[in-house]
Amino acid sequence: MKASHRLLAVLVAAIWGVNFVAIELGLRDLPPLVLTALRFVAAAVPLVFLVPRPSARLRYVVAYGLVLGVLKFGALFTALAAGMSAGLASLVLQAQALMSVLLAAAVLGERPARAQVAGVLVGSVGIGVLAIGSGGHATVIGFMLTLFAAASWAVANLVMRASGETRPLSLLVWSSLVPPLPLLGLAGVVDGGQAVLDAITGLSWRGLLAVAYVAYVSTLVGFGIWNRLIARYSIARVAPFSLLVPVFGLSAAWLLLDEPVGPTELAAAAIVLAGLALVVRRSTADRNNATAASDGREPEYAPAATA
Repeated sequence: MKASHRLLAVLVAAIWGVNFVAIELGLRDLPPLVLTALRFVAAAVPLVFLVPRPSARLRYVVAYGLVLGVLKFGALFTALAAGMSAGLASLVLQAQALMSVLLAAAVLGERPARAQVAGVLVGSVGIGVLAIGSGGHATVIGFMLTLFAAASWAVANLVMRASGETRPLSLLVWSSLVPPLPLLGLAGVVDGGQAVLDAITGLSWRGLLAVAYVAYVSTLVGFGIWNRLIARYSIARVAPFSLLVPVFGLSAAWLLLDEPVGPTELAAAAIVLAGLALVVRRSTADRNNATAASDGREPEYAPAATA
């Protein structure tokens, strides 16, 4: 992966880390499923009238909208409303990195290098360290919903990669038309129709700013870059960069929400960074080998062996 693309992946991780703070603030004024629905309404309108239709088939557009919007974000926002802290959620959600690599290998035949698998496993150990050591910052239902959101995100990555989409922003915008109605229907069942109506009509400035961040910055900018990287590279190369999200998420939650960050959180973040370093080192080796091959030199490793 090019250095500039690695920097973009780190930028996305920073955007998504701060996103957990925005969600937490939005949930103070809005029910979780209503906030999720408004996120995708804002992401779709008015851009749906300005960007071309996706090149992917309709079933991929609908599947991506349902899996990412209804399953992943519906579960995540509900988990935060159910007592999952923003910092811990940002870490547990990154279990999707390992899930994404395994799914891509099983379904798409993308065979990750040993260094990439090792990096994801090391990062997952870091997630486990924090999950075990921070049990007081989460409810059981919140933790389980966050894991479900991680699995849904892994499936969404798979749908994105399998779609063969050549216009990732178009897929993102048009698929955002799918989640609002199912989410509002679920919100009506869970919270009651009147509560949904009151939340929308009584939207505060804090809620509006939260919707703006999660829709425009996190969804359109963050997932726009993320999907472009996945379309260009393999999932095994891109997904591990999400392991950086907890580093930014824990920092943002500490600075803006006064959530405690102790030795356990710092140790977990260090382990996650070590895992990511393995993946980045592999990407650098890939680039050096490609350059060596073009110059007629011997590569640094045997591709057949490391595959």
